[in-house]
Amino acid sequence: MRAPGIGPARYRRLLEVFGAPAAVFTAQRSDLAALDLPETSLAYFSAPDWGEVERDLAWLERPNNHLIHWQHPAYPILLRQIDQAPPLLFVHGDPAVLRAQQLAIVGARNPTPAGRETARDFAAHLAGAGMVITSGLAVGVDAEAHTGALASQGRTIAVMGTGPDRIYPASNRELAYAIAEQGALVSELVPGKTALAEHFPRRNRIISGLSLGVLVVEATAHSGSLITARLAAEQGREVFAIPGSIHNPMAKGCHALIREGAKLVETAADILEELGPLAMAAAPAQSADSPPPLPEPDEDYQQFLQYLGHEPIPIDLLVERCGLTAEAVSSMLLILELQGHVVAAPGGLYSRRHT
Repeated sequence: MRAPGIGPARYRRLLEVFGAPAAVFTAQRSDLAALDLPETSLAYFSAPDWGEVERDLAWLERPNNHLIHWQHPAYPILLRQIDQAPPLLFVHGDPAVLRAQQLAIVGARNPTPAGRETARDFAAHLAGAGMVITSGLAVGVDAEAHTGALASQGRTIAVMGTGPDRIYPASNRELAYAIAEQGALVSELVPGKTALAEHFPRRNRIISGLSLGVLVVEATAHSGSLITARLAAEQGREVFAIPGSIHNPMAKGCHALIREGAKLVETAADILEELGPLAMAAAPAQSADSPPPLPEPDEDYQQFLQYLGHEPIPIDLLVERCGLTAEAVSSMLLILELQGHVVAAPGGLYSRRHT
């Protein structure tokens, strides 16, 4: 993760070729160069800055700090499904909360008083119903969503656009401490990384990727919250939007999403009803240390499992075997993975869980 030029795609490619991160540092330069890595990456692998790594490991030794890699059993199932899934997650708080069913709540940084109240109320109701509220720790709707979840004694996750040891904005420092007590602070960025503009669009894909759906409370026509909502749609997540007055500029972004197919909601119950089988499949939260008994899949899913073996296979081979569309196969794999019957492997492969 410290190597320049190594993002999620190259990280995963290196794992596929060399099998383990340690093998990358003993590989021949010619073998690394064959993967079209940048010169800066090749130079780093020849002479890594282990001092930086030692500082990262020192952060990991502090109370309630955790590092979850892409292949770890505790890595969130939904997040693993997305393109550019982060190879590593730095977590301060309870890592088990990442595998619970989540709803992202996002919106304007300068919402109306009604928008603030709506974000708090929806978060409190949904968290009280057992959902984890995920947002980005920004001022405005994000902060109100976290606050509403905490007020109902629910759990909440803040995905950060900084390293896990940096709180941004500083005005939300006390809120961040409270979130870590009842949920988790999460970042894909290494310790020490400060807030930069390019970090926040990357953060948004994680907010939507962790969640079953995204609720946009208030947003202008050019709000960054619309990026999160559109990423959610691309990831196959549900998108919800709260309508407002046609005279309110903070409602224009939500109205645009509704025109594009987002679901108009008026109550938190609308969201719980709409999430349907995905919410059922994702609950209860799974702990990597003590997994719950696997729910029995229904007849259609049992038949689908017959096409899966215990050796990992790609989706296109599954499509060929079962005769369903790629979209239907992807949806069924997601449900079965959430239930614990299917395991994802590097390279977009799937297999039945060994029992």
